[in-house]
Amino acid sequence: MKKITIRPLGENILLHPEKPEHKTAAGIYLPETANQERPQLGTVVAIGESDKIKVKAKQKVVFRRYGGEEIKVDGEEYLVSSYKDILAVIE
Repeated sequence: MKKITIRPLGENILLHPEKPEHKTAAGIYLPETANQERPQLGTVVAIGESDKIKVKAKQKVVFRRYGGEEIKVDGEEYLVSSYKDILAVIE
């Protein structure tokens, strides 16, 4: 990831969603159109200034499928989401 030029405010979190795999465990390649659902895994890029936020930058998280707003910055796709949309931290 590049140096980010956007910072979330308040209780918001900036996430970098993971791209879904296009290859199955058996080695079969899937076309991009096979899975149109939004990913639920991502990496925290930046957090707002609220004390309620319990995650930190660079942590892998599971988030709500339809929460947040998708944005594009410098050609990269990100998700700006409320801290309430984070369901779990992957350790």
